[in-house]
Amino acid sequence: MKKQTASIFVLVLHLFFAYAFTFAQTAAPFEKNKREADLIELVKLDKTIKLDIRYARADNFVGRVVYPEARAFLQRPAAEALLSVHKKLKKLNLGLMIFDGYRPWTITKLFWEVTPEDKRKFVANPATGSRHNRGCAVDLSIYDLQTGKLIDMPSDFDEFTERASPDYKGGTETQTKNRDMLRKMMEAEGFTVNKNEWWHFDYKDWEKYAIYDIAFSDIKGEKPKRKNHE
Repeated sequence: MKKQTASIFVLVLHLFFAYAFTFAQTAAPFEKNKREADLIELVKLDKTIKLDIRYARADNFVGRVVYPEARAFLQRPAAEALLSVHKKLKKLNLGLMIFDGYRPWTITKLFWEVTPEDKRKFVANPATGSRHNRGCAVDLSIYDLQTGKLIDMPSDFDEFTERASPDYKGGTETQTKNRDMLRKMMEAEGFTVNKNEWWHFDYKDWEKYAIYDIAFSDIKGEKPKRKNHE
């Protein structure tokens, strides 16, 4: 009994220090031997890639503006893979609608702090950083090129319910078909869907990039020349 009590005490102590570290942390975690940021502004790849950056408005789960600019970036390989998906969709008179791409670490910390504990599976812990912080995660959906409207999906973006799951079975036939089409096309280009969010995709090799806290205003966002990486 004493041994069990001691184990519980150690676990509680560990959790306490983990949470204390998270809230006391004022800078992004540093990781050695990572690639330098090579972020590309997505709308410069193709003018028909559309943005719906809700974090630059107040109609988001935080309830206020958290991005100073409505812009979206990804690391070069991820951006080029995304462009391939967009080109395939254009043949179907469809296109990509981007909700979010690279996210400064400071914003991830804010999201964690304002999110209720029972909903934190939908946000990243700033103590370990987010794949958005690495410029290798994108939140997106599909829109109709003719109408400019989003096609029907099982849930809205940033809807913290079971409908957000990429495996949710309760949607209509059309919603499920659209969601699964997006997933299939993204996975074909090296992306993996998040287990809790059908709209969130992580690009392969994300772990080779650092956790960045670069302001949008400090990113040139131009498509750079192709570089060779080890």
